Amino acid sequence: MRTILLATGNQDKAKEIKAMLGGDFEIVTMKDLGIDIEIIEDGLSYEENALIKVRALKPYVQGKNLIIMGDDSGLSVDILNGEPGIYSARYAGENVTYADNNKKLLDVMADVPEEKRGAAFITAIAMILPDGQELTCQGLVRGKIAFDYCGEGGFGYDPLFIHEVTGRCYGDMTKEEKNRISHRAVAVAEAKELLLNS
Repeated sequence: MRTILLATGNQDKAKEIKAMLGGDFEIVTMKDLGIDIEIIEDGLSYEENALIKVRALKPYVQGKNLIIMGDDSGLSVDILNGEPGIYSARYAGENVTYADNNKKLLDVMADVPEEKRGAAFITAIAMILPDGQELTCQGLVRGKIAFDYCGEGGFGYDPLFIHEVTGRCYGDMTKEEKNRISHRAVAVAEAKELLLNS
């Protein structure tokens, strides 16, 4: 079984990706391998940031026959010209909580009518194979921003995002339900396909 090293310190994200990849790969995290580095995500797109993450870990796994996988995800709100976008995790500032970011978004969107609350969740995944080959893919789902919290589950902006196809709030879904239809699920499915064919 091939092993994937996830280039993230976010344990919520790591659990989600592990669940999505199923039993086809062994999953290890930076923490599992004792890699404790700060990765500066200063790219101008989700894909660039995902590539920055996996490239930062490459020197730590030379000769270990690992696939390195990293993702960058964010919420793109139409009326805000794509914000918070690649700055989704620090929308309300540095070292903020999910609640801080959600509060800021609700405040900014307070007077926006329902028909103009369209948004998309986007995930880009980058991978480096043991032979050094780099692969990227992306997942996107449309939805809209709720006027108030519409659930308490999930993490990040999940309690504010109403999924277009199902009409349900991410924050109101079980982990299993969300992991079947989310932006990250779309991207991970594509990444899995790439890996199984590589």
